[in-house]
Amino acid sequence: MPWDLIPLNSGYSIPRLAYGTGSLGSGQWPIDQLTQAFDTGFYHIDTAQLYGNEAEVGITIGQLGLERSDVFITTKFSGSHELDIPTSIRNSLEYLNTSYVDLYLIHNPDLAVPDIPTVWSQMEKVQEAGLARSIGVSNFNEKQLEILLSSAKIKPAADQIYLHPYNYQQQSPTMEYAARYDIVIEAYGALTPVTSEPGGPVDAPLNEIATSFRATTDQVLLAWIKAKGAVVVTTSSKKARLLSYLSAGNLELSAEDVKRIDLAGAIGEKGITVRHGLRKLGVGVLFGILILVACSYFKGRRKRSNVVEVLERD
Repeated sequence: MPWDLIPLNSGYSIPRLAYGTGSLGSGQWPIDQLTQAFDTGFYHIDTAQLYGNEAEVGITIGQLGLERSDVFITTKFSGSHELDIPTSIRNSLEYLNTSYVDLYLIHNPDLAVPDIPTVWSQMEKVQEAGLARSIGVSNFNEKQLEILLSSAKIKPAADQIYLHPYNYQQQSPTMEYAARYDIVIEAYGALTPVTSEPGGPVDAPLNEIATSFRATTDQVLLAWIKAKGAVVVTTSSKKARLLSYLSAGNLELSAEDVKRIDLAGAIGEKGITVRHGLRKLGVGVLFGILILVACSYFKGRRKRSNVVEVLERD
């Protein structure tokens, strides 16, 4: 099997490849795309309260006549409409047309109000009530995980984070901490080096490794995530691309391959950090110039107005 299962600390297992619905929106389009994903071979669906398409996931599963046990459903508490966790999970289950989800995540640590321990205790009640088989978090760093674990009765089963070669060094402390406590890492944004940051140092090893495997650079990136022991969350509207993602599960990168991508990613991470910093600086400078121009303009108008007033008095 190209993409196997990863055991969770809850006693269940999670498919290593997931189809994400974050960019699909709502309506017929996500139903069509989800139908294609299921037909292609995906059976782990990653959605969220925020995405607004939980109902479409439920509709698609119903229309295809899939057994609930044949689908792994992840959804997330996103704090939409300022609803609390008990209300949100019941709404999600109604939209998804199911009595439970396989994995329920806190979408962002900023949602932990008034604090992480209080919100996590609400998540624990969701699992204890059988509304979610496993519970976890998303976008939590190692310090936030530490706070959570300090009072947790149930450990989070997973932490879904933004992960690709250009931020691997930054995310390494979180990944190491998670591994220490048997928390599975899920990775979204794995294709960033070829979609959002092309032309960087990672391109060279990606292209060389892809050539050696007769694969695509997309497939090599997904294989890199797999080599890190993480679950891949990805998406595409193209069936051929989805099929290639499934085939990527057959790629087994060598330790040297992984190291080359890691090293190139570390070099690129510094460059991206500098570039983003310069962009912010540039925006700040531009904003400052606009303020100065505006001040000069209005100051000039006041002077002209004063001159007119003097002339009118004369």
